Amino acid sequence: MDLPEYLERTADQVDKLIDRYFASETGELAKASAHLLLAGGKRLRPAVVLLAADAVKRGSSSDVMPAAIAMELTHSFTLIHDDIMDSDCTRRGVPTVHTKWDEPTAILAGDVLYARAFEFLCLSLASENAKVRAVSMLARTCVQICEGQHMDMSFGRRDDVSEGEYLEMVMKKTGVLYAASAAIGSILAGGSPIYTDALYHYGQNIGMAFQIQDDLIDLIAATDLSGKDRGSDLREGKQTLISIKAKEKGIDLSKYRKTLSTEELDAVINELDAAGVIREVQEIARELVESGREIISILPDSVERELLSGIGEFFITRGF
Repeated sequence: MDLPEYLERTADQVDKLIDRYFASETGELAKASAHLLLAGGKRLRPAVVLLAADAVKRGSSSDVMPAAIAMELTHSFTLIHDDIMDSDCTRRGVPTVHTKWDEPTAILAGDVLYARAFEFLCLSLASENAKVRAVSMLARTCVQICEGQHMDMSFGRRDDVSEGEYLEMVMKKTGVLYAASAAIGSILAGGSPIYTDALYHYGQNIGMAFQIQDDLIDLIAATDLSGKDRGSDLREGKQTLISIKAKEKGIDLSKYRKTLSTEELDAVINELDAAGVIREVQEIARELVESGREIISILPDSVERELLSGIGEFFITRGF
């Protein structure tokens, strides 16, 4: 089975379970909680959970499916709260929760998903000790996600963010949930500490690469292909690896903090490309993915391990 087929099949399985557990919910808070979940998504974090489980113990993915759902619930909880903080109006082609309802309801909806993630995690078929370790990891992960989001927000008030600070931020904001997805899949499937640690660092690396690629997609990819508002990071003066590398090379991006025409966007891309900024950013993302793939080479040779490697490659080629 190739990666696109696997991801499509997994997304379909996750969608069906989400429909079963959340589509018939009654009450406004329950509907608000389910709103983004039911809007779809690539379900990449659940796929990592399932692949990691099968990579350490073939056939165990069905036992850890509740944990895969838990990762999607955690991801959706962060999206709801992020949309409030960023004042975003749409997500996954539907109105954000705080615009469809109101901010207090959206905060509570995110809190509901956060709590239910732990409930679903404990429904996995695994030893009690493994479930305690998984719960502990998810709790620690949620703290780190909040720390990463706070760092990202604080960067908006600064123009001296270093590459190291940026990488720490994306590690916490994006990397740790992929790390936890891979490690929790291993923990619940009975994977050894060595395998679990390898999968954790694999997930962390590819998750960081995922976020760096998002920054590139925002700047380079056409809106009709990416589904994103092209150049929004540039217009808002957001601190990204691109802007940090540009500053190192003496390129002033502050003049682009305005609504930009297609021609202006093309001009700044050409300037960054000529200075080697885009190539350097792409190289950092690729190095993270290659490191992640190397780390999991200690796992037994299997289709699942190859698919995990393929996810890393997918993360840095998507959007173009």
